Amino acid sequence: MIGQTIPLVQGMQDVTLTSYVLANSPEMMPDQARPAVIVCPGGAYLGCSDREAEPVALRFASMGYHAFVLRYATYGEGKPLGSKLPLQGAPPKPERAYPAPMLDIARAMLCLRENAAAWHVDTDRVALCGFSAGAHNCAMYSVYWNRPGITGFAGGAYRPAAAILCYGLSDYTAGRAKGLALADPALSKAVDVAFFGTAEPSPGQRRACSPARLVSGDTPPCYLWATAGDALVPVSQTLRMAEALALRRIPFEVHVFEAGEHGLSLATRASAGAPDMVDEDAARWVPLCARWLEKRFALPMADEQRKI
Repeated sequence: MIGQTIPLVQGMQDVTLTSYVLANSPEMMPDQARPAVIVCPGGAYLGCSDREAEPVALRFASMGYHAFVLRYATYGEGKPLGSKLPLQGAPPKPERAYPAPMLDIARAMLCLRENAAAWHVDTDRVALCGFSAGAHNCAMYSVYWNRPGITGFAGGAYRPAAAILCYGLSDYTAGRAKGLALADPALSKAVDVAFFGTAEPSPGQRRACSPARLVSGDTPPCYLWATAGDALVPVSQTLRMAEALALRRIPFEVHVFEAGEHGLSLATRASAGAPDMVDEDAARWVPLCARWLEKRFALPMADEQRKI
């Protein structure tokens, strides 16, 4: 495995892409390009969760895909999520607010293209996988990837082949009174400062950052999952995204598990920091996703190649 961490933004040492690239073996797809998955951890745009990073990347690598962990721009500047970050009265950091996190996905896509030959990456089959805020970031890129002046800064816009959205927020215009917004008001304010750069984002800003309202025919196929027991991000956020995809006839699959806390990651001991982060039912999202992804990313086998 080729493992290295690549800085993506000058002056932001915490914005990095870490590779989990499978070694080129004469026994397995020698000299052939493999599909890849870019993992975007959650963390409320305050930081990036370790539990939703390397354990997830290694799981996708075990499926035969190259995997990458993107630590995009966040308010905490790379501080661990356990650090005490200000939740109230925090000054904005415009250079880390929208669209910076989404542009970091574009930078990651460009990095894969620049290293495609050395890493044997099939750049036409790159999926995004995000958790919580990372899922929102991936959904944002999925609806904005071809918008001029937003993600095309690097001389081209790169469409993801698929997006895997795990218990994410999809509609910032949804009202708390209807039970559709973040359940924690203090955290919601902190997220507004971190992501929007202001404690009072305008209705226009909220709509522009609501991917469920921006789905188009150019949005890639999506796999979505959440739990009905999520007490932080309502499951309705996932269902709103699913409905938007259905209305636009974008291929998608959605799974809602009855129980489970927010932030389950793999929902196994491999990614758990506490007993309530293990849930046998919710953990089924991984094999279900693997089957869905294989429809698009099936790896060629030697015997099949000889028949061609």
